[in-house]
Amino acid sequence: MKRKQRLGVNVDHVATIRNARSGTYPDPVRAAQLAAAAGADGITAHLREDRRHIRDDDIRRISEEVEKPLNFEMAATEEMLQIALRHKPHAACIVPEKREEQTTEGGLDAVGGHNHLQPFVRQMSDAGIRVSLFIEPDPAQLDAAVALGAPVVELHTGTYAELEGDSQDVEFARIEAAAAHAEAIGLECHAGHGLTYDNVAPIAAIKNVVELNIGHFLIGEAIFSGLDGAIRRMRSLMDKARADVEGARSA
Repeated sequence: MKRKQRLGVNVDHVATIRNARSGTYPDPVRAAQLAAAAGADGITAHLREDRRHIRDDDIRRISEEVEKPLNFEMAATEEMLQIALRHKPHAACIVPEKREEQTTEGGLDAVGGHNHLQPFVRQMSDAGIRVSLFIEPDPAQLDAAVALGAPVVELHTGTYAELEGDSQDVEFARIEAAAAHAEAIGLECHAGHGLTYDNVAPIAAIKNVVELNIGHFLIGEAIFSGLDGAIRRMRSLMDKARADVEGARSA
């Protein structure tokens, strides 16, 4: 059966621009509402420890004022756990976080961090929050996600996005194999990080990947074409890639 691939739009960097002058504009909640109207299936927002972009009140307002599901990105800390339990977003994606990093630099170590992560996964799952783990496309990490009881994984595509030529092909093959393994062991598979108009099609065409989360590129592109136009074009590229591969299979 054909599955429409979902698009989650990350609004973090609308908040980055707002915070450059410590004001209220541009409003990431308004961006989330515009994204929903343009065809986003969900909104992603990462509340970092240092509040460098998204703030606590943004999470509250997105939860209350945006009809699409919220994917709350968070580090595995007690502070973030309590915020998640208070707002009860549709989903919470646990990501690695380092204060000095410009952006998330890689996947979570679900293997080595099992004992630390387990209570976070359990408590949020018990609260009805759909937990996902942002991990590398590595079978051991996928198996660890199952052991932790997380129903969803998001594969880190940042390395793929940075590479070119044969090296990119090798990394793509890792992602494709990981997505197939995820489905085989009962995980819902998402993907994201560094995706653009130029590199999204191969990832979108992976039949086992049911959701892409894209943010920085779309917010940057919105400067030139508007947020509505940027999201609609990305949605179109994803749908075309999916349709092309489905057509090839049925031919």
